[in-house]
Amino acid sequence: MMALHPPVTSLVESILAAPRAGRRRLVALVGAPASGKSTLAEALAERLTESGCDTQVVPMDGFHLHNPTLIERGLLDRKGAPETFDVSGFAHLTTRLQVEDEVFYPTFDRARDIAIAGGGLIDPRCDTVIIEGNYLLFDAPLWRDLHEHWDFSVRLEVPLRILEERLVKRWLDHGLSHEDATTRATRNDIANARRIAEAMLPADLTVRTG
Repeated sequence: MMALHPPVTSLVESILAAPRAGRRRLVALVGAPASGKSTLAEALAERLTESGCDTQVVPMDGFHLHNPTLIERGLLDRKGAPETFDVSGFAHLTTRLQVEDEVFYPTFDRARDIAIAGGGLIDPRCDTVIIEGNYLLFDAPLWRDLHEHWDFSVRLEVPLRILEERLVKRWLDHGLSHEDATTRATRNDIANARRIAEAMLPADLTVRTG
């Protein structure tokens, strides 16, 4: 495993050099909440596509369980924890991405806090998929089985104090009071970030930011 700061060019070269096991190259981009996964994933997809490797991004967020289900299970205040995702459905998607020409996948509407079935499409031209999420290298039952699907994996490592600052701002931007934003960030998101750090399978490459 090597570590570097986030020069996109170096990451693109590493991804292009990675062999693939299936029809498409699957790249796992993993990190804690607010670590910058979405921003980096989009930048990588753009650069890879410019280099002639048609690339799309699939966020794991579309596999959030529906809020009524979380309420029934007493998990709504833990939304974003590993147990609040449909990991089996997500694993099935990764298998389909490797072998099928056209694949629909669920997306997540953060403003409405709901998943949307079939909201995204991977088309036959797509050569590489960057899958971004918190638990793609999580060493726990069912989650650890995802590891075998990744042709290349990248871990984002950000200090907890910076994550907390970003998370509080995120929830403030969503209209929460400062007290509620801080509570949401520390009791749920930072708790999840600690779980990720404590049970992380090795990545092919680690990017340190912050």
